[in-house]
Amino acid sequence: MIHCLYADELKAYPLLAETMFKDRAFQFRDRLNWDVTVDEDGQERDQYDALNPMYLIWQDPQGRHAGSIRLMPTMGRTMTAEHFLDCTDGVRISSPLIWECTRFCLAPGASPAVAGGLMAMGIEIGLRSGLEQALGVIYTRVLGLYRRAGHVPDIIGTKGEGREKISVCIWNVTEEARDQLCRHSGIPTELIQSWYDASFPSRFPSEERQLAVA
Repeated sequence: MIHCLYADELKAYPLLAETMFKDRAFQFRDRLNWDVTVDEDGQERDQYDALNPMYLIWQDPQGRHAGSIRLMPTMGRTMTAEHFLDCTDGVRISSPLIWECTRFCLAPGASPAVAGGLMAMGIEIGLRSGLEQALGVIYTRVLGLYRRAGHVPDIIGTKGEGREKISVCIWNVTEEARDQLCRHSGIPTELIQSWYDASFPSRFPSEERQLAVA
């Protein structure tokens, strides 16, 4: 299932959190050779993890991480604004209707449904929070993966060459996009909605919590 958890709630899921940060180290440092910070426990974190972002985390039957996305409101600090302004002609994208998606990570051997399910949950979060778009930076070469998943973004700007070319992208938050992702991944829309409801049974209303992290 997918959990929607703020950083300050991860302590209630120690195995899930530990395996997420370790899988991030494997994906970003070991496989992609990014210059990231990995601690002595083999866990990858950056400065944005300290801002109490929301994580969408797919938990496998053993309670371990299978895939995750990090969400942050663009009214606050974002990776796009602080590291990729050269892709947006120096324009900072900041709106209460747009959240940034970063650190999209899949565990080794994760089911193909995990990526689509996480994206569908991201849109469900957006729909319930009154958002209109999601912002993110991707390797341009993986656009085909989003096409196969059923939700192709609009490219704002691109830099680099060959396999290292990256693009700042915008995804529209719509019911149609969520349902298409669900169809492609084989996960019923009703299941995504039930996972959302299970994550927010008695916590802050989404509007208040959004303000709390902005």
